[in-house]
Amino acid sequence: MLLPSIRGVIKRRVLVNFRVDPEVVARQLPEGLRPKLQGDHAIAGICLIRLEHLRPQLVPAAFGVASENAAHRIAVVWHDEAGADCEGVFIPIRHTASPLVLLLGGRLFPGVHKKAFFAITDTPAEIKVAIHSKAGDMSLALQGTPANALPFDSAFSSLESASEFFRGGSVGYSPARHSDRLEGLKLVTPTWRVEPLAVSEVSSSWLENPSAFPPGSVEFDCALVMRDVAHSWAAAPPLYADCSATVRQPMRDERNG
Repeated sequence: MLLPSIRGVIKRRVLVNFRVDPEVVARQLPEGLRPKLQGDHAIAGICLIRLEHLRPQLVPAAFGVASENAAHRIAVVWHDEAGADCEGVFIPIRHTASPLVLLLGGRLFPGVHKKAFFAITDTPAEIKVAIHSKAGDMSLALQGTPANALPFDSAFSSLESASEFFRGGSVGYSPARHSDRLEGLKLVTPTWRVEPLAVSEVSSSWLENPSAFPPGSVEFDCALVMRDVAHSWAAAPPLYADCSATVRQPMRDERNG
């Protein structure tokens, strides 16, 4: 898959995070991926990201495009063929409001997306997000305001520890158009700064699906926001794994056959 050198600006990125029973999370993962733990908890959640001035490297920013996107994700670790530890996120579903991202995702660049409708309010005093998939199988709502600290019951002892945990998730793997492959996409940010977001309302049909996440296995942990960050994207080597719910095969790194 050809991924041209693409850069832009992350206008807004909200990471909405939940503590999850590790055994429950493990059942959602292709074989070879394991939950990345924070204390006794696995961490799953949603990345809500607005990209602006997105364009190939040599194209002026004025010709870039903007898009609203959402990715449900699980923090994971795995071993590469050399036995080295790797970390990132597994993204079972991605949604976008952009027809261009919908068309090119999984073709020109990694990441198959589904169509969704986004309603966003973003001011210095408040962020409100409502998302509904075109297929009707996903809905999400979030309302939050700037905060000075993480919630008192967060699994993270400090903003710094949360920042480092999620900075390690810069590589995202998601199912390709062929079920035996996970496509990798790496977010490259020269600077990294997150701020807490106090959440007054949050819901996700994916995390509230009792057949996947039994009652009591998921608790809201914290939300973080990033703004106005220059970034670029790089393809990560695909991993091979059957992503079906019934038959899963060990992964291998394409670089080593």
